[in-house]
Amino acid sequence: MRTTTVSLSLYVALAIATALPAAELEKQPDPRNITTGLKIPDQGYCDQPYVVITRDGNWLCTLTTGPGHEGAGGQHVVAAVSTDRGRTWSELIDIEPAAGPEASWVVPIVVPGGRVYCFYTYNGDRVDTLRGRKIRADMLGWYCYRYSDDNGRTWSERHRLPMRVTACDRGNDWRGEVIIFWGICKPFVWEGDVFFSFTKLGRYMLDQGEGWLYRSDNLLTERDPAKLNWELLPEGEHGIRNNEFGSVQEEHNMVPLSDGSLYCVYRTTTGYPCHTYSRDGGRTWDKPEQMTYTPGGRRIKTPRACPKVWRCASGRYLFWFHNHSGRSYQDRNPAWIAGGVERDGKIHWSQPEILLYDENPDTRMSYPDLVEQDGRYWVTETQKSIARIHELDRTMLEGLWGPGEDREIALEGLVLDLDPEQLRAGEVKLREKLDVSAGGLTVELRVRFDDLKPGQFLLDTRGERGGTGLALTTTDKGTIRLDLGDGKTTAAWDCDPGLLRADTPHHVVAIVDNGPKIITFVVDGRLCDGGEHRQYGWGRYQGDLGDVTGSSVLRIGPVLHGKLDSVRVYNRYLRTSEAVAHYHATK
Repeated sequence: MRTTTVSLSLYVALAIATALPAAELEKQPDPRNITTGLKIPDQGYCDQPYVVITRDGNWLCTLTTGPGHEGAGGQHVVAAVSTDRGRTWSELIDIEPAAGPEASWVVPIVVPGGRVYCFYTYNGDRVDTLRGRKIRADMLGWYCYRYSDDNGRTWSERHRLPMRVTACDRGNDWRGEVIIFWGICKPFVWEGDVFFSFTKLGRYMLDQGEGWLYRSDNLLTERDPAKLNWELLPEGEHGIRNNEFGSVQEEHNMVPLSDGSLYCVYRTTTGYPCHTYSRDGGRTWDKPEQMTYTPGGRRIKTPRACPKVWRCASGRYLFWFHNHSGRSYQDRNPAWIAGGVERDGKIHWSQPEILLYDENPDTRMSYPDLVEQDGRYWVTETQKSIARIHELDRTMLEGLWGPGEDREIALEGLVLDLDPEQLRAGEVKLREKLDVSAGGLTVELRVRFDDLKPGQFLLDTRGERGGTGLALTTTDKGTIRLDLGDGKTTAAWDCDPGLLRADTPHHVVAIVDNGPKIITFVVDGRLCDGGEHRQYGWGRYQGDLGDVTGSSVLRIGPVLHGKLDSVRVYNRYLRTSEAVAHYHATK
């Protein structure tokens, strides 16, 4: 059998071009690892670290904090100022004191005159029992606000928003005498009005949620709080919800569209977030549906965790979620991001990327905010005891916003690129090590199956060394499975069932991302998310994978002679958007 040798040392070339040796490049910290972020000060517990840019160009972060756990005594809302984009912060500034009633879930906005408003839940009636039992009281009471005219360093007296009592409230445990609510939506300005949404609860604790929003038509110009106009929407007795999706419908947050519509997203316990549109400024809303990547298309998965949507200055959108169909508060690591663009009055979402992760799978990150300044992007997040801010890779975001437009083949990290003639040789000598520890690994191929019988191998470097090496094989589920081993650690994952068809050309990309230690598959331009078959479409492995070169000879499966059209191997993980671009380039 003839052996072909192909070697492309582009990874080393990249290191030379950047004046850094490859070994130094490999040591660079992964900015997606949350431990590389910049810490935001707190008092122990911390939540919803939201940032606005004040008139003096500094950052003002507001957050909910306290010395105990979430909901414990002493929970209050504070602010901190950074003059160097999050590298250092001032001492915490009380918006509400820790000695007062519970004050929580603060959300800020800066109006054109420079005044900063902060809105928050305030237990002004000091309700802390229900039917004689001590209860958590940080979602009860009044919707209040204070304002600052010196960029957040001092704050006004407290003011209270008018809260219309609705059917949801009259049916709650206090029959409307106490309102149960909280908000995670950062206020925004659209067509001269200010909007922000929040969630009311029809039963304590965290049941029968529905969405509401405040709209003010003069907050931008009126400085006298007594003269501010506030409208609670939607009109009527019932908020934003669809009874088909159960009791838990909460953490409503929204963004404006270029045609004047509003778009709202919220979480459920179905494994899927919901979304809905308003075409009349929030007065009425479409019946909420489970959120999809495209109108009427595949559903987006996320558990009971904050699904946060942002509109960027460019008019494009970002969506933070967790990309699996769990139904609980757990499994908020990693955080994923999708990019959105408007088409015909709807948002179309891209295939997602891993945005942030922690090496400990049990770490939970949520309640993020987006900061945009001078063409740069940052996100905040919290694990409830540590809050951080992270600068984002603009190139990654641009990839999310251009799905199907970019058709370039990535060259960075490419170590093997085989065409049909080279594949017919049956074996290829590997001249570059396949070391996952450096930057991950990607195997990409175009294939057409005569049939999907299990046990067919497409690629195999294991040779006589047993589990050392990599292999791509078909399974009894009609999928392609990637197996990896370095002699100590093994990892394996397969694509989603139901995607592959016999006598149909397919583009398959298996991506090993050694930062979060996750394997993903992108099949025909679509990231596998488990579909209806499983909760996760991506798999996490344990341990440190190293050299998976194996025998140094890549064997090409004889069963597929003439059907395997191309193979590329990268000594790094490809971003999802790169894999999608490759699919479109080969269509």
